[in-house]
Amino acid sequence: MTLQKILEKLIDYYGFDTLGELIKIKCFNENPTLSSSLKFLRKTEWARKKVEELYIQTLPKLDKA
Repeated sequence: MTLQKILEKLIDYYGFDTLGELIKIKCFNENPTLSSSLKFLRKTEWARKKVEELYIQTLPKLDKA
């Protein structure tokens, strides 16, 4: 699964407001967009890992939704 698909699913499920609370990174809290978030996450491995970990934790909830 691509980073874009993971992020799209998380945004659909949580929205940027909740994502910004769960993962404290600027791209989710200040003028968030999918493209700016992807750009940041592709360059920043620690932030990408946090997003991937949240996706894995959220996966059972996504399957029920």
